[in-house]
Amino acid sequence: MKILVTGGSGYIGSAVIRELLTRKANRIKVLARKTDDLRNLEGLDAELAYGDITDFHSVTDALEGCDRVFHLAAIYAIWLPEPRMMHWVNVQGSKNVFEACLQKKIKKVVYTSSVAALGAHGKERPADESAQFNLWRTKDNYYISKFHAEQVALDYFKRGLPVVIVNPTNPCGPRDVAPTPNGQLIINIIKGKLPAYVDGGINVSDIGDTAKGHVLAMEKGRPGEKYVLGNTNVSVKEYFDLIAQIGGGKSPSMKIPKLAAVASGYLYQLLAEITRKPPVTTAAWVRVGSEYSFWDSSKAVKELGMPQTPIRESIKSAIEWFRQNGRL
Repeated sequence: MKILVTGGSGYIGSAVIRELLTRKANRIKVLARKTDDLRNLEGLDAELAYGDITDFHSVTDALEGCDRVFHLAAIYAIWLPEPRMMHWVNVQGSKNVFEACLQKKIKKVVYTSSVAALGAHGKERPADESAQFNLWRTKDNYYISKFHAEQVALDYFKRGLPVVIVNPTNPCGPRDVAPTPNGQLIINIIKGKLPAYVDGGINVSDIGDTAKGHVLAMEKGRPGEKYVLGNTNVSVKEYFDLIAQIGGGKSPSMKIPKLAAVASGYLYQLLAEITRKPPVTTAAWVRVGSEYSFWDSSKAVKELGMPQTPIRESIKSAIEWFRQNGRL
């Protein structure tokens, strides 16, 4: 079968392609923009189709000859010079992909949503795929755009598109070229750029496991269903300490109140508006980071067979890759 991958040059997308290529029967086509960083595709047996998910006709052209689709293309960033681009790409771009797939009668689509689309629900009991989005108050453009994009996917399922939704948590490991916000966080911890932390919690997973989860969702996932692709729940402080312990960096020891951290986020944003360079953090990202986003991935483990690599190994491999590639 021939598979189109949108966002294939990205961190998760390229990992998915590597996993697909271990299954010899697959032929891969990647929808990429001419401005994309294609280093993660070097040496991979994949056909390039130049286009953009915000251009409906380029999507339909790329689908020619394909019968299955992995839709991963999205903007994942804590700040943009033009914030409206987040909605335009993540929501309208996804609508273009789903509409084109419906018209082309694609046999199956795996859509990469995020646990961001499901909100954050505390640490007492990890949430699952039934969780309802509850983070409007954070005003974070990425989280809100992913919620809206997931609703578009569910709407297209009701219209007859066989789409499976996967909700990755925070994957880490090698080849984080951009890097992603999580990768940049690892770099910042090792370099000692974070002077303090706020109380909160996240779920961390391995990039290879996340890629396998995607491919298994194509093979075994039920259309209309969601699958949280995660692994280990840790507090922010525990995560920072683990990164520093493995990488030899310095974990922030000072815990600051959320309000003070939000205020510092606004200052970083102001500096970013002046320099036009991404800030260390933002007020919205602090609000998100102060939540406990703990997740139960048992559905993906039981139904799909998603592996669970120890996150210590994943963090170590990420740090080693950053060092080998001049990031540390």
